[in-house]
Amino acid sequence: MHPFCRARLCASALAITLLIAGCGTTAVTPTNPQIPVMGSTAQLRPGDSLNIALQGVPDASTNAVQIDEQGLISLPFIGTLSAAGVSTAEFSQRIRETYVAKKIYTTVDVSVSVTERYIYVGGEVQRPGRIIWTPDLTVAKAIQSAGGFTLYAKETAVNLIREKSAYSVDVKLAQRSPAQDPRLMPGDSLQVPRSPF
Repeated sequence: MHPFCRARLCASALAITLLIAGCGTTAVTPTNPQIPVMGSTAQLRPGDSLNIALQGVPDASTNAVQIDEQGLISLPFIGTLSAAGVSTAEFSQRIRETYVAKKIYTTVDVSVSVTERYIYVGGEVQRPGRIIWTPDLTVAKAIQSAGGFTLYAKETAVNLIREKSAYSVDVKLAQRSPAQDPRLMPGDSLQVPRSPF
């Protein structure tokens, strides 16, 4: 066989092989990660602002407190109490029992209500800072609430930090497809990185 014909035959075989291999590939649909929900929104968590009302006692009072990073709050006469991880009803009962056990009051009515919860947005957004959490808040909505991206934002790799784990979220995809827009939980943090370009 002539060397020229052999080269054409090899080139044709290679082209057919590549064509067949190319037909076997399928387009991958981009998706954002499934981010696990830790606890429930009914549970108190660090960062929550609370109103704690003490009634039925000589010195009735209302205390505005915020749960600190360790999950604790401080109240008059009884000091610090652990608040994170329980519901408002359970926490009301814990406060009541502590006042009675320490013999500060024999009976006391306690009501606990959550006034505000927050998520935090930082990095390449127009107005970094904390945003009031609502049950329908998503990553794309939080970015909008922070004034939107800056010119240098890397919109396809926003870091969502929840319970010491980080997840990369493509906000452009979330804006195109609402099913790909993760819902936020109180205490979540979004960090928008700077694009290298």
